[in-house]
Amino acid sequence: MQIYNQILSEIQSGSFKIGDKLPTEKELCEQFGVSRAPIRQALSALELNGIIYSRQGEGVYVKSNQIASESSKTAILFESISPEDIVEARMNIEPLIVKFAAQRATDEDIADLRSTIKKMEEETKAGVYVPETDEKLHTGIAKASHNDLFINIMAAISNAMKQQEMWKFIRDRTVTRPDYRDVNFKEHQLLIKTIEDHNEKEAVEIMTKHMQNLYDRYWKD
Repeated sequence: MQIYNQILSEIQSGSFKIGDKLPTEKELCEQFGVSRAPIRQALSALELNGIIYSRQGEGVYVKSNQIASESSKTAILFESISPEDIVEARMNIEPLIVKFAAQRATDEDIADLRSTIKKMEEETKAGVYVPETDEKLHTGIAKASHNDLFINIMAAISNAMKQQEMWKFIRDRTVTRPDYRDVNFKEHQLLIKTIEDHNEKEAVEIMTKHMQNLYDRYWKD
């Protein structure tokens, strides 16, 4: 929030004028002495509020120096569960969930997962990423664990992702890209195969890698 306010203040004071390019994320990290996550959150909030805009591969530019009060989402963006909290929770809980899914998945669970992965394959081939299909697959994995608490935890994580505008904003700039979309499908396909094979060791390894890749996509690119 402090980073957001400081950059906004510099834009409103004229230090950065409309059309000017802002420093890179790396430069802002050095300037504020923080990691990339809070910088990306601040920039995402500024972009969502119409203050800046990004050009793929070029950088971030000043679009406006005023926020229309009726469209300001700043408070909501920073009060809800943060994107890095979501990623951190997923990185730690989902490998554990898939371990039990690989152990306990019934024929019915596997049939449901196969149906969902087929839908994701069709969407990927059509060149689209549908968040609801991704969510359904991870929810299905939680159901296959046959642990009600794991199922409730995944429901809470899914709810947090739906409520967090910044999460959706960053997701739409990363996972929806063709290169990420294809990799995302292949990772899910491998996950379902390990559950079908009841190979818990490989399931944990692949989910751990999938979650690390998720982190990398959201915060490093």
